Amino acid sequence: MIPLIWAIAGVLLVVAEVLSGELVLVMLGAAALGAAGASALGVPLGPDVAVFAVLAGLLVLLVRPQVNRRLRVHDPVNTGTRALLGAEGEVVEPITADAGTVRLRGALWSARALHDDELAAGTAVVVVEISGATAVVTPHGRS
Repeated sequence: MIPLIWAIAGVLLVVAEVLSGELVLVMLGAAALGAAGASALGVPLGPDVAVFAVLAGLLVLLVRPQVNRRLRVHDPVNTGTRALLGAEGEVVEPITADAGTVRLRGALWSARALHDDELAAGTAVVVVEISGATAVVTPHGRS
């Protein structure tokens, strides 16, 4: 009966992990399943609790940080509008120092020229800055 209780607790903890996403409950669930295995081998309740405690400590303190490191993206440099920096595009409506439109990665963006140039439709450009919802561009090959 005790192995079944440990197994049910382990499965419930693993399922609860879906709601938290912090990888703590899945480690505790794995420890509970380990304790269920020990209990199924005939280990009494006291040592079962010790098996659970040792496994939980090892999994949470040693395994969880390793798994967390592999699952998390730590380099947010190329996300959001910053991902457009350096992107090449094409002028759709002529660009002045104040306004215009470019096509960047298939989407239309309001744009203005980095320098006081006027850029004609069809000119290849590169994004050098994103200012609000406006791409600041320069002709391709010029910075």
